[in-house]
Amino acid sequence: MMDDFTDPSFKMRKHSVLLDGHQTSISMEDAFWDQLKSIAKARGISLNKLVTAIDHARTTNLSSALRVFVLNQITKA
Repeated sequence: MMDDFTDPSFKMRKHSVLLDGHQTSISMEDAFWDQLKSIAKARGISLNKLVTAIDHARTTNLSSALRVFVLNQITKA
């Protein structure tokens, strides 16, 4: 278990995405953002398309929905 919270992957950053033609920013840790990019690549779709699909299905704030999505994908693997 990683307990080094000084690791750069724990750092919160703003990431820009295009949702339905509108530029927006999402505050998220790099570790989650990197996993989202990997999932999009594995599915053969753009990161914007993946985030937009999650955005349309969410019932909570977008950053939380993205984190839960990543966790769900990791636990299925």
